[in-house]
Amino acid sequence: METMRPAAVCVLLLLSTVLGSFPQAQHVTWKSTNFKTVLSWEPKPSADYSYTVEFSVVGRDRQRNHHCVRSSATVCDLSSSLTDLNANYTADILSEPPLGVTSDLIEFPYTTSPRFCPYKDTDIGRPDFKLEVSEDKKKTTLYVTDPLTALFKDGRQLSIRDVFSEQLHYRVTYRRNKSTGKKSADFKTNIIEMSGLDRGESYCFNVQAFIPSRSFKKQLGELSHTQCSEVEDPSISDVYSVGVIAVAIFLILLLIAIIIAVTVICCRCRRNARTTGKEGLPLRDV
Repeated sequence: METMRPAAVCVLLLLSTVLGSFPQAQHVTWKSTNFKTVLSWEPKPSADYSYTVEFSVVGRDRQRNHHCVRSSATVCDLSSSLTDLNANYTADILSEPPLGVTSDLIEFPYTTSPRFCPYKDTDIGRPDFKLEVSEDKKKTTLYVTDPLTALFKDGRQLSIRDVFSEQLHYRVTYRRNKSTGKKSADFKTNIIEMSGLDRGESYCFNVQAFIPSRSFKKQLGELSHTQCSEVEDPSISDVYSVGVIAVAIFLILLLIAIIIAVTVICCRCRRNARTTGKEGLPLRDV
């Protein structure tokens, strides 16, 4: 029997490896906002193989989400599966035969995800808020609504404050309308009374969640839409300072005094002119 050449042996081994294996998943990433957590990867599988996701707390036994077994999808929603929000999770994406197809392989190729902790790593979405200015224009109040999460407890959907509790703050960024200079302040409550604002001025506000206990890159949530206060028919005292108003009043009184003085002088001149004219006339004969 003729001995096979080394090159032929290498080709057969390569073919065996290719035929008995499946492409591994690549670019495995976690995408999470308000605890809506989705694992994604590439590429889209062909008809010859599928993907199965196995996840676990680091160091514990792996579990499967039945929606992500022998699937042709390249995403897996694990929001309801990651129940320990403070734990570190990893996931393996296995490349397996399609559903209903068997294989002689004992272990299938897989790719492991980066670590993910829901409490520390989920992004916080933009909050909504209502802006209210008091009738006397002295007080501006922001009423912030906590964003809802993808988590439920006892049939109730949880908000981010239900999860983060006293760790949740809100950062308000504000500026005068039509101005580029900005200031910011942090608050622990949902009802925020802004102080130090100029009465009668229009201000623009943005709000975002702020969690100081997190890493620097994950402390701030998404910025809200901008809302600006309105100033309707401002009074003279709102537009001008007391000094300007006093000067204006003084000038008006001075102008009135000048007009009165000129009028009086003119009247006297006319009266004198009439008197002089009468004295210069000749006496009539009796």
